[in-house]
Amino acid sequence: MTSRDAILRRIRTELADRAPADPPPVPEVWPRTDPGAEQLVERFTEELKAVHGEVIRCGSIEQARGKLAELVEQSQWGRIGSVDRPVCRELLCDLDPQQVAWAKQHWEPQAMAELPAGLVAAERLLADTGSCLIACGTPEERLMCYLPPASLVVARVDQLAEHMPAAWEAIGRQTADPQRRGEFVLVTGPSRTADIEKILILGVHGPRRVVVILVG
Repeated sequence: MTSRDAILRRIRTELADRAPADPPPVPEVWPRTDPGAEQLVERFTEELKAVHGEVIRCGSIEQARGKLAELVEQSQWGRIGSVDRPVCRELLCDLDPQQVAWAKQHWEPQAMAELPAGLVAAERLLADTGSCLIACGTPEERLMCYLPPASLVVARVDQLAEHMPAAWEAIGRQTADPQRRGEFVLVTGPSRTADIEKILILGVHGPRRVVVILVG
């Protein structure tokens, strides 16, 4: 036995004899106040508008379909991209199939960037920052958040959370799944940058427009 082996053996023996220490308590950085649904909607809308985002509130998925069709027509979007999620298919079912380009494997980023708008589904909305938490299982789903000039996000009112700690219990269960692939993306309004003269410019590093379609 070498001196290195002897040292490692003593360390392992010492560690084996010790009782496991209790983890330190998790500090409460953002206390939960559990506001009502309408308060969450109001806070989320205010925060998103403050960073030049938009919210379209709809009472039902049927109303949301009509609002989306109006938005597509008013914005003169001949064709929009979308991730393949049940809620996205519900929302887009009134459009002509030729108007929708569904995300697919090995989609060329240049082709995605040429779409005028892309639709994604949020896992959670964070009211305190007006942020959309989006699960992206593939590179194409992630790029759908960034490449089209307009990013459309669909979510339900019951997906609103006060802040990240309030959403973490549900999100944590998903991230703990060993079979899960991909990542979560946080979207908080359009891409923004400013030059030395403090002139704000939208859309330099991402979408120029972010529209959240909030159902419920």
